[in-house]
Parts: sequence; C-alpha cells; structure tokens
Amino acid sequence: MRLSSQPAGTPVLILREGASQSRGREAQRANMMAARIVAEAVKSALGPKGMDKMLVDSMGDVTITSDGRTVLDEMDIQHPAAKMMVEVAKTQDDEVGDGTTTSVITTGELLAKAEDLIEKRVHPTVIINGYRKAAEKALEALDKIAISVKPDDKDPLKRVAMTAMASKLVAENREYLAEIASSAILQVAEKVKDGYKVDIDDVKVEKKAGESLTDTKLISGVVVDKEVVHSGMPKRVENARIVLLDTALEIEKTEFDAKINIESPEQMDAFLKEEENMLRQMVEKIATKGADVVICQKGIDDLVQHFLSGKNIFALRRVKKSDMEKLAKATGGKIVTNLNDLTKADLGQAKRVEERKIGDDKMTFIEGCKNPRSVTILIRGGTERIVEEAERSLHDALCVVRDVIEEPKIVAGGGSPEMEVAKIIKDYAEMLPGREQLAAMRFAEALEAIPTTLAENAGLDPIDIISELRTRHEKGEVWAGVEVHEGKVRNMKQVNVFEPLAVKKQIIKSASEAACMILKIDDIIAAGKMKTPPTPPGGPGMGAGGMPPGMGAY
Repeated sequence: MRLSSQPAGTPVLILREGASQSRGREAQRANMMAARIVAEAVKSALGPKGMDKMLVDSMGDVTITSDGRTVLDEMDIQHPAAKMMVEVAKTQDDEVGDGTTTSVITTGELLAKAEDLIEKRVHPTVIINGYRKAAEKALEALDKIAISVKPDDKDPLKRVAMTAMASKLVAENREYLAEIASSAILQVAEKVKDGYKVDIDDVKVEKKAGESLTDTKLISGVVVDKEVVHSGMPKRVENARIVLLDTALEIEKTEFDAKINIESPEQMDAFLKEEENMLRQMVEKIATKGADVVICQKGIDDLVQHFLSGKNIFALRRVKKSDMEKLAKATGGKIVTNLNDLTKADLGQAKRVEERKIGDDKMTFIEGCKNPRSVTILIRGGTERIVEEAERSLHDALCVVRDVIEEPKIVAGGGSPEMEVAKIIKDYAEMLPGREQLAAMRFAEALEAIPTTLAENAGLDPIDIISELRTRHEKGEVWAGVEVHEGKVRNMKQVNVFEPLAVKKQIIKSASEAACMILKIDDIIAAGKMKTPPTPPGGPGMGAGGMPPGMGAY
C-alpha cells in the first residue's frame, strides 16, 4: 500500500511484518471453500443410515460418534471461517440439543449455492437480502405446517426421542431409551403460567461401563458417585431423614498463627478432650434433629465418622456442589452452612438411601424422594465407548423431549418439512424483485440437500428420490419424505418419524445467519504469528558465554 504524497517506490507499511491480507473474490472463495469442507466432513453422518466417525485426539484417546457437535469439537479446526461452522453446531446444540449435523450441512449448501450466484456476478449483498427473506418465509411456513400436540402426552414425546436416537450407535435400543428420556423430562417439567418449563440439568446422567444398554435405569431421585465414609455405618436406610451440609465436620484451623504452650501431660489430655468434645457436639446437633443420613459437601473428621457410626448415621463426604443442589430439589431439604442453624424443617426426605456396588465402584442411591424434581439416569453398556455414545444420544433425546414440552408442536421427519418449505419458498421467490428472486430460489434448493443426503447415505439414487418427492409435494402430500429403512418415499407421519418444530426453526435461523455472515466478508487480514525469541547459548536462563544472568566476565 502507498500514499499518493509519497515518492514512487517508497512503501508505507500499515500491517505488521508477517501479516497477510487477501481481498475480494479470493477471500470469499477461501472462506466458502473452508466452510463447505467442514460441511462435507459431517455429511455422511446424517440420518439413520449415516456413518460414524472415529476421532483420535493428540493424546491418542478415541471417540466414536455420529453426533455433529462432537465431531466438530474434536476436530482441531484452524481456519477462521471453518470455526464459524463449529459455532453453528454449538449454537444449535445449546439452543435445542439436536439437528447439529443438519444445520452444518444446510449452511455449507447455502454457501455453495451463493458461490454459483457470485460466479454469475450477483452481488453478495443481493444474495444476503434474498436469503434473509427466504429464511423468514421458511419460518412462517414451518409454523403453518406444524402439528400441535399436548405437552403432557407421552406418546409424541417418545416418538420424537426415538427419531433423535435413530441415527445413533444406540438405535437398536432406542425405544427403551426413549421411554426413559420421556419419563425423566415429564417428572422434572414445571408448570408455569403459559405452559411448561424444563431444566435439563434436573436430569442427572451417571454412566458406568458393564452389563448392557437395556440395564440403563431411571431413578426417581439422585445417584451420587460416593460410598459411605466409615465401614461401621449402615449401608441402607429406609424412610431417611437427610441433612445436607455445606460446612466441614472438622475443627477449623485458625486464620492466624497461634501458639499453645502445653507444659504437662494433663494439659495435653485436656486439650485433646476439648477437641473431642467439640466434635462430639457436632454429631449430637445432627442426631437430636432426628437425622439418619448426612451428606456433606466438605470433609468429615475421622473422629466425627466414628461418632456418626456409633449413632448408626449414614454419611457421605466431598459431594459435588451440583449434586447437593439436585439433592436439595429432590428431597425437599435445605443446604445448611452452619450447624447451629440446623432445624428439623431443614431435613430432606427419601424412601431409601442405599450404597450399591455398580461394576467395580460403589455408588449411593437416594430413591423415592418426596418431590422428585430431580431424577437420575444410570447408563450401562458393554464398553466405555458405548456408554459415552449412549450419554450423547440420551442428551439429544432429553433435549428434543424438552423442546416439545416447552413448544408443543412437531413436524414429520425424513426431509419432508424441508421439501415442503422449499416448495413454498420457490412459489414465494417468483414475487421477489430482480436478482433476490435467484437467491431465494437457491435457498430453496439448499434445503433440498437434506433429503438428498439422507437418500445418498442410505445407498439410494438421490435424483430419483428428489424428483419423486417434488411430484408428491406438488400434489399436496405435505409429509412425503425419505423412508431410509425401506428405501422409498413414504408419508413420514404414518411411519411415526417426528421431530420438534423448535429444532427445525433453529436450523433455519442458525444456518441462514452463518451463511450471510460468511458471505459478507470480502477482506481477510491475518496478523503474523509471534516469533519466539532465540534461546541464548547454554540454554534458557543463561547469559552470554553460557553463564547465568549477572555472572558475565568483568
């Protein structure tokens, strides 16, 4: 870059040495290419016949999954535009919990179609306007075709969960797991003024390798990955009255340095007795309130363990804060931070508190809580990897059930809503002015990539499938989609394949916004990498001549 007032040949440096800049078409092409490569990486994972990915990290740990978010998180992506695709998947997962692969494929397809238009000299701003109008129309169309359901009707919730798990490693057991997921969410759903509210964190997921997936259980209460602190304590307590403590059952060290002069064995004995007395009083305070279970977030002194055991009180220590909050919700107890403030009203209740051996570990089950506002799913499976993938699949299932309870509308799956919305946008595009019409048409074509990919992944001929789908939708068959197991076009509503409306809407929102954002970039300015200073001879920390700093020759 040169300023006109400077004599010719004198460069004016604006960017730091090592920085790079690419502009115009070159920058756009590079961004679109990077984003499309990411979309291609997850494309084959879409649908019930999609393939799994094996991801090996720098430490050699292996993850096998078909979950779009997990695949993109584990890939070490460097390109800034490609990182935006990871953000699309992250947003989709955080908002609705499912549809991550679909949103990334849709974004990639929108960019591919935009590139065709840019080659034909359509300005990116025109494409962005067309895309935004088409996205608005798509959301409107989805609302129009959605099927309303009752939020507390378990059947559609279960079907939505089964669809979410159909493409996962656990697909064979999806009916069993969907029953667990829908029951869990219904238990923790809270009625509010205009519907229901669900906090996914109220469903705790514990996983232990061993047995099989069908041994996965829903527990109306909380499972804590801890064992009883003292061997003399009971291993099972019926009709438990539970104290939840956020204070250590130990004698606290003083904040300042103190010196105690002990000059005789009697003084030493009195000192130890006083300490023992203080610890005994702590246990008495708990016992007099009628508690028979103590769950402590901090430590429990050995002597206190002994006294609790003598009173036949069951105790756990160093329980996670998140578990304490779930226990407070489930048992109706209050987390106490000072023993002197403990009252009978603070005690939580549960039908049973029991330590059980699961695999090689011991875990504590707090079951039959009076108000199971918090529940636990204990996942079992043949190997560690299956258990981890089951956890990811169950997370998706729990999220889609929550989506339907909070917004009780569903659409059929198999690419049928995308085909119907594409048809509506094509009709709408004809009413748009000038070149925006082309952009809206391309938006509709990008949506058709979903049924096309489903067909490809199932080994079907995508051209035959898409042409049949278009014909059927023109005839008014709103729910005609790809039935991958039979390998033909079917009414997906009759096959009971359903997805939440919230997931489909979020796909349109995040994909169109990300595509427009990447399209708007026409200049990439990358700062140069920082160079590490050269190491002095003799290694780091040495001065000239290999001597430590300050030790040079005089």
